[in-house]
Amino acid sequence: MEKYRSKVEDLSRKIASEMRLAVYDIEEKTTAKGKVIAVYLTKIGGVSLDECAQFSRALSAELDDLDFIPERYFLEVSSPGLERALKLKSHYASAINELVEIIWEQDHTLKTTKGWLREVNPDNIVLKDREEPVTIPFSSIHKARTCFSNNRTRE
Repeated sequence: MEKYRSKVEDLSRKIASEMRLAVYDIEEKTTAKGKVIAVYLTKIGGVSLDECAQFSRALSAELDDLDFIPERYFLEVSSPGLERALKLKSHYASAINELVEIIWEQDHTLKTTKGWLREVNPDNIVLKDREEPVTIPFSSIHKARTCFSNNRTRE
């Protein structure tokens, strides 16, 4: 997908902007049914099923017209969900005050930390768990995601 990723991203962002949506992420996955291009959309208040369907039809039509993806693929469009991956700094910024789980490396050991995301700085993030705030450098993060919590107090 690297060969045509920027074209898919540009088309997706253009269509999303016209629909007052934002592209959260684009992934290429290989599944039992074959190659899948997954586009995740977001907006304040959430993305509806109808908006996903409308976006999917518009992007599919553009991709068919331009025909720059040589192999067979399936297009999936959805919201990133309540428990979503955090990959870009903008993802972290959009998750401030949410419960997150971070897998990161400290002293050559992988650690898993869960806490409320309080700050996103140029080089690190700050979580508050039940004890002291934890500062984690972006360079040490292996994987991160938001976690569903019905705890409204946000410790």
